[in-house]
Amino acid sequence: MPEAFVLFKTLPSQERNVYLALTSHDSVSEVHALYGEYDLIVRISAKDSATLSKMLMTEFRQIEGIKDTQTLIAVDY
Repeated sequence: MPEAFVLFKTLPSQERNVYLALTSHDSVSEVHALYGEYDLIVRISAKDSATLSKMLMTEFRQIEGIKDTQTLIAVDY
């Protein structure tokens, strides 16, 4: 099952709204607030890489209050 960690930068004072939107998503297993360059880190999983890509490219980009993202695709050795 493909997994990714996504770092989110939010618009000012939108951290909580984005956090709540992400926690309600079925594919999200963890959401953590951060101090530093990024505001949130999210762990997501999907049934296959195509679903993961679609989720990253469409669903998460539509959440109001997101300024920027950095996606880290997890790999198994």
